[in-house]
Amino acid sequence: MVFARTAFRTLRSLPPTQLAQATSRISNLRLLSTEARKTIDDAVKANPLVVFMKGTPDQPQCGFSRAVCQILDVQGVPRESLKSYNCLEDQELREGIKEYSEWPTIPQVYIKGEFVGGCDIVLSMHQSGELEKLLVKEGLIPELPTLPEDK
Repeated sequence: MVFARTAFRTLRSLPPTQLAQATSRISNLRLLSTEARKTIDDAVKANPLVVFMKGTPDQPQCGFSRAVCQILDVQGVPRESLKSYNCLEDQELREGIKEYSEWPTIPQVYIKGEFVGGCDIVLSMHQSGELEKLLVKEGLIPELPTLPEDK
């Protein structure tokens, strides 16, 4: 209660333009319920590779979700190693995952309980070879044997 009174006094002391900005930010803030946070926590900790996406790996419902699935396919990730959640089926999950990760877009990829990023980050990691290294390190794909150099 003391925090609320202090916050209210602070807001009242702001100039009108800053007060409008602060009020707008507060109104956009959505608190993730304890149950939803636990559900997401359990999902990302219980599965080695989790994708929160629009649609499913077999039927992605947006281009970014499709791109992430295609990248994971190209990397050789077996579909049985991938746990996906269709955010279009659950509005609380769709909004909650954004707050959980502090990342504004879907899809979102988690490896071994750690947030990796969205489509842009996964694509960049794929292009640089960093994604393959991470997937090998975490045991999600086998390391490819190195070929002897041509002489």
